Amino acid sequence: ILLEKILANEWKANDKMPTERELSIRYNVSRVTVRDTLNRLAQAGYIYRIQGKGTFVKHAKVARKIKYLLGFSKSCEANGMVPSRKVIKREIVELSDEDAKTMGLEAGSHAVSIERINLADGVPIMYEINLFPYQKFAFLLEEPLDGSLFELLEKKCHTIVSYSNNSYLDLARASGRIAKELRVPNREPLFFLYSEGYDSNNELVYIGKDYVLADQYRFYLDDPK
Repeated sequence: ILLEKILANEWKANDKMPTERELSIRYNVSRVTVRDTLNRLAQAGYIYRIQGKGTFVKHAKVARKIKYLLGFSKSCEANGMVPSRKVIKREIVELSDEDAKTMGLEAGSHAVSIERINLADGVPIMYEINLFPYQKFAFLLEEPLDGSLFELLEKKCHTIVSYSNNSYLDLARASGRIAKELRVPNREPLFFLYSEGYDSNNELVYIGKDYVLADQYRFYLDDPK
């Protein structure tokens, strides 16, 4: 019953739940049963406890299958959430030797760097850094960037990101601007997702470096059931 209320959004993210005693009386069950149920919900990531304050509903995780190319917008929509973005900065940067090599460019070449916060239902989930070869994608410096970059690329230059390559997940810790924009303390656990997006001609479109809140995002290796 409690899980049904959470999934039905009757109790929303960060809502304070009734106490064990209140739930016991409301549903005519023992407090031991209530406590066991709450423990299972906490272990499954649906609720969290703050000592001295109570039990609260946790924001639902965004689920995404890691082996497929799926943008943030589509990931949110697939999970019944509304995506939005906040642009932190866009600028021309000099590529590192490694990134220049990945793009097939000479050392010291430049790229368009776009940094954004991706939000699901208004909650910051991901700090996104995308690098685009400057010569082809300089127009991004003048475009509105509050929507899907994939859709923008297709509309403006008929570039379709067809697949990703060399993608991997690593662990990271939040710090500095990333911690501030994700509204978490320094050293908060994060996923670091690296990816390279290519078009149908096997030309690299972007290098992605995403910092994702570990307690708000779930990556699937197989199809979620």
